[in-house]
Amino acid sequence: MKPREWLRSIGPAIIVAAVVLGPGSILTSSKVGASFGYPALAVLALSVVLMIGMVALAGRLGLAYERSLCDELAARLGRWAAVAVGGILFLVVALFQSSNNIAVVAGLEPLFDGAFDSFPLRAAVLVGMNLFVIVCLYAMRHLYGAVERLMKVLIMVLVVAFVVNFLVALFTPRDFVPVAGGGPRDLVPLLGMIGTTFSVAGAFYQAYLVREKGWRLRDAGRNMADSAVSITVLGVVTAVILATSVLAFHGRPGVDLASVGDVANQLVPLFGSTARVVLCIGILAGACSSFLVNAMIGGAIFSDSLGLGSRMDGKGPRHFTALALLIGLAVGLARLAEAQGTVQLITLAQALTVLGLPALALALVYLGTRPELTGNRKVPRWILVLAMAGLAVACLVAVRMAGIVWEKLAG
Repeated sequence: MKPREWLRSIGPAIIVAAVVLGPGSILTSSKVGASFGYPALAVLALSVVLMIGMVALAGRLGLAYERSLCDELAARLGRWAAVAVGGILFLVVALFQSSNNIAVVAGLEPLFDGAFDSFPLRAAVLVGMNLFVIVCLYAMRHLYGAVERLMKVLIMVLVVAFVVNFLVALFTPRDFVPVAGGGPRDLVPLLGMIGTTFSVAGAFYQAYLVREKGWRLRDAGRNMADSAVSITVLGVVTAVILATSVLAFHGRPGVDLASVGDVANQLVPLFGSTARVVLCIGILAGACSSFLVNAMIGGAIFSDSLGLGSRMDGKGPRHFTALALLIGLAVGLARLAEAQGTVQLITLAQALTVLGLPALALALVYLGTRPELTGNRKVPRWILVLAMAGLAVACLVAVRMAGIVWEKLAG
């Protein structure tokens, strides 16, 4: 296969990667880099490897089964099991969507020098944006092709921007003396980074995207290449953002990344005084690009779990996608009304998504280990091993996150 043809064949997993690498991921990985330093790269690397295995498994199941994943669960365990999985994924997506809404505010705040602090103004902007996206959702007839092209462009822009910035920051002397220990270490951003990088909800949707792409079982090799390349790119971009934050913030006395303006300081080595504007534009672009597709993941799969179809162009997926947008808007507005720092709100929303990972991972492992998957339909062992390891990690992270949430509520 020629390089150009191979690049054209890549698509489903790049959509997953672009949605996962949204504005929340950019801010969360920056906060992790500032708090934990380079050791956090090991956690990121593990998350990327597990994500590759989970995406490869979901895509393989989408090719191996005649029916969709939710229909397979309904046929084997009853419709209640499919609805439970679809409902959990829908809630995860809604939480993630709330962080997209908060990120829009975070991206606009520094551009207006305090004029955007009014909650009514913030609410009006978010309501208007969500209504615009919902109108586009119902107006566009052929969604998949447009979405895939947009995600490819977005990923290329992010790679170039953050790699160049990291290289400049690497050779720019620090203007402070690092303090041993790197400051306070809040586990919520770290769990949020794991939850967004190892996004089982995004991986689950790969089974549906390979069908939208028109792939068949004979394209299993393409699915593996698509999964490995796309998620590796996701990991590289996240690692570069994290490493840049380490260079700019780790060990700096009194660092508290409570706003996008604070995070924008890591772009100063490359962009100088325009750093804040550049980061804000990047965050807004990331929010806009993932706004529709993230909600579409929850909408399509929840619709499928109810037996109402899963194709992007179907009525059921569109209706539930609109519902996910509205729920994300409501949750985002509720959190903004509490007047906390936007970065803290985003990282908390990102972290809470890990609570639904075990159920989704278990569903994928269950469908991947059915005895009737024989011959060329059989899932390779290395994929199953990674997926089972991912299930174990998802359970551990969810338990730890649940403990942190309980402590915060009790306190």
